[in-house]
Amino acid sequence: MTGKRAFFQGIWMGILILSLVGCAGGSLKNEEPDWVRKGTGAFLDKDQKAFYGVGAVMGVKNKPLAKTTADNRARAEIGKVFETYSASLMRDYAASTTAGDFKKTSEEQNIEQTIKTFSANTLSGVVIIDHWSDPSDGTLYSLARLDIDRFKENIQQAKELNAAVRDYVRANAEKAFNQLEKEEEKRR
Repeated sequence: MTGKRAFFQGIWMGILILSLVGCAGGSLKNEEPDWVRKGTGAFLDKDQKAFYGVGAVMGVKNKPLAKTTADNRARAEIGKVFETYSASLMRDYAASTTAGDFKKTSEEQNIEQTIKTFSANTLSGVVIIDHWSDPSDGTLYSLARLDIDRFKENIQQAKELNAAVRDYVRANAEKAFNQLEKEEEKRR
């Protein structure tokens, strides 16, 4: 009788432990929120259009610094939606040399690519509305929001910035062309 009793107590204890573990697992909100998966963009939120920016930081143990960094990165992502200047310079060199009987060949190549991305905006009305920390790696995510009405207000400010960005792009384009000409002169 003692063996049967111990057996049934073990089964009941196992069921109790599994129930507790199952309940605890279900009540923890460790699932990645939809906004982390969607990322930055324009989305419809309760019949109101808004811009969202998702920022993240990983490996920062100082919690206030991590939060500020993720928040600022989320704001920067919204800024990139409005205007981003991107410049690219790529240099590609390839050579193949064959000696006399075509059995000895020497090949070489060198590829370099430089990309510079620039975004500068003054955005007012961007609000951080949520945070989430990934339990698997500690990455802290921030969600920033700018509603469409605020966006309309910012369009007027952006028009003023466009002239400055245009001048910046022109100046840097001239520098890039000058650099390319210097490289071509070296080859001549």
